[in-house]
Amino acid sequence: MNIFMKYKMSLKWAIPVMAISAQILNSSCSSTPTTTSTQSQSDTTVTAEGYDSTFNVAAQAFADLQLLRYQVPGFKELSLQQKKLSYYLYEAALCGRDIIYDQKSKYGLLLRKTIEAVYGTYKGDKNTDDWKKFEVYCGRVWFSNGNHHHYSNIKFIPECSYEYFTGIVKNSDTSALPKENGESTDAFLVRVKPVVFDMNFEPKVVDQRPNIDNIVNSSNNFYEGVTQKEVEAFYSKFDTKDSAPSWGLNSKLIKVNGQITEKSWKSGGMYGTAIDHIIGWLEKAATVAENDVQKKALEQLVQYYKTGDLKTWDDYNITWVHDASRIDAVNGFIEVYLDAIGKKGSYESTVSLKDLEETKRIQAIADQAQWFEDNSPIAVAHKKKTVKGITGKAITVIVESGDAAPSTPIGINLPNAEWIRKEYGSKSVSLTNIIHSYNVMGAKSGMVDEFGVNDTVIQRAKKYGALASDLHTDMHECIGHASGQINPGVETTDKTLKNYASCLEEARADLVGLYYIMDKKLIDIGVMPDMEVGKAGYDNYMMNGMMTQLTRLKPGEQLEEAHMRNRALIAHWAYEHGKKDNVVAFVKKNRKTYVQVNDYNKLRELFGELLKEIQRIKSEGDYNAGKNLVENYGVKVDAALHKEILERFAKLNIKPYKGFIQPKLVPVMNGNDISDVKIEYPDNFFQQSMEYGKNYGYLPVKN
Repeated sequence: MNIFMKYKMSLKWAIPVMAISAQILNSSCSSTPTTTSTQSQSDTTVTAEGYDSTFNVAAQAFADLQLLRYQVPGFKELSLQQKKLSYYLYEAALCGRDIIYDQKSKYGLLLRKTIEAVYGTYKGDKNTDDWKKFEVYCGRVWFSNGNHHHYSNIKFIPECSYEYFTGIVKNSDTSALPKENGESTDAFLVRVKPVVFDMNFEPKVVDQRPNIDNIVNSSNNFYEGVTQKEVEAFYSKFDTKDSAPSWGLNSKLIKVNGQITEKSWKSGGMYGTAIDHIIGWLEKAATVAENDVQKKALEQLVQYYKTGDLKTWDDYNITWVHDASRIDAVNGFIEVYLDAIGKKGSYESTVSLKDLEETKRIQAIADQAQWFEDNSPIAVAHKKKTVKGITGKAITVIVESGDAAPSTPIGINLPNAEWIRKEYGSKSVSLTNIIHSYNVMGAKSGMVDEFGVNDTVIQRAKKYGALASDLHTDMHECIGHASGQINPGVETTDKTLKNYASCLEEARADLVGLYYIMDKKLIDIGVMPDMEVGKAGYDNYMMNGMMTQLTRLKPGEQLEEAHMRNRALIAHWAYEHGKKDNVVAFVKKNRKTYVQVNDYNKLRELFGELLKEIQRIKSEGDYNAGKNLVENYGVKVDAALHKEILERFAKLNIKPYKGFIQPKLVPVMNGNDISDVKIEYPDNFFQQSMEYGKNYGYLPVKN
């Protein structure tokens, strides 16, 4: 039985995560599919191996957000040692939760502790419209890890008035407010007013507009008192060629008395209190590691957190790449999307167990990495002569934290350091239980019926959309991010491509997946039944990049988020460059606009041409060419088309963004020993957020 047949049998539930969006997420990615349903899933007939078909995936919905739940099949069958390891890593993950709030804004913890105090102790009427507006605001802050939208990065404020806010604060336990010593409640309210209500105060957490100071105009807490020129000058002194560490990844750059200095995120340094708790749980985890390699990796991660030494971080990543344990974890300052110039890593953690059956598909692709590299349309000089150590696997998520939650990736590829990937390899994973929950919701969304151009496209999406999505994710992670190489002597992309680096890297990885999803090689290795899967992938990608991803934007907004820009860049570039041959077209039916692919083979050729150019840009560090691609194809929005899409989307009554309530691990104690670990599935996001604030609120409001 080939891999596809096993896949088909075990994923009989798979409906496309919406043929609008198999939005590819990797470690280096952070975005999610755009479709959900607000209906209860208690009556679902969707089934899959290891999953309870009566499990309610849908939980709460508010604002533009749908909260989901995910199951963790296979957890109960783990050994006691593996359960203990999972529990210790779970605790380590959650202990860093405060950090992401402070990284997104120096006022982030002040805000969160304020709303927690009010939400938890308010004595007044909680049935009024104003209270419900405040409650929605609380939910949005918890979902976004601050008061900037998790996707657009734009600040949001409560829909209730400042006067009402003042009243509920005063009618709460004011001793629970994060006031300064001797500060009155009235003075506190004056101090927090701009943080909560002023749209011009820290308006955008990441501002990547061209021809401005991206550091000064971004309100994250990675820099203070410094300009972009000063930051670039500071790091220009660090050699980033070859095997140099990712300088600046784990620190805040600040000017003190006219001198620029780094505040390292480590034990005894910035975020030290939370990091010490992380260390404590990691040390426990090392005592029950599955093997010596995992034990060594955990001990190196502890040493890194104790010292802040980025060379130790690299040593840990090299060991981690070689760890093939069933239980695994990502924990650290990793993705750089929140930094406009791509240097500072956001805290995140994902704890998981290997999905043994689904791993067969992604590993089949990883095993052919050298073939894919050799047959890539990129220039020979930009290809890796030897592709090393790509580990492909599917994972079942146990818990996510920091920048990985509540909004989560569906795929991960790590480590991010180019030289480690080249010399030692990388891990590429697909988050199967997360995808399962998305698919359950997507089955009832109605998106494909509304935006599919004709019955052929719609039926193909329903039949092959999920597989096309999964294959694209697998290739994006396994052979996309792991492909190509930077020319000798060229600096890393944070220096060369700067604020366009993330978008261009995601576009490059997406294009690898797009190019090969129409290749017979996938049929030959048994992961795809026929080329109709590739066509479903192309229909989906072009429709999403040119139209349906715009459901996430408000009227008048342009594309800001790196993944949205990357998809728009690819789709619009291919559309424009294929116009003479009518490769892709906008068509009108019953006053509705649709995207139609007319020539799938020529579209593949266009994807190959763009892949070659973006790889050249990365390999050579061609900033101007990269900037022109992004600004010309990946930013602007057609206002009339956007208006139409929003009107059609509104009639479907679904939310454009999704995130997850996390499972809860509960140790069963026998005296001082853990005799078992149970898993629970909470269904109240607000309650979980309050519990997290109480149990893992280790940091002060000022760090």
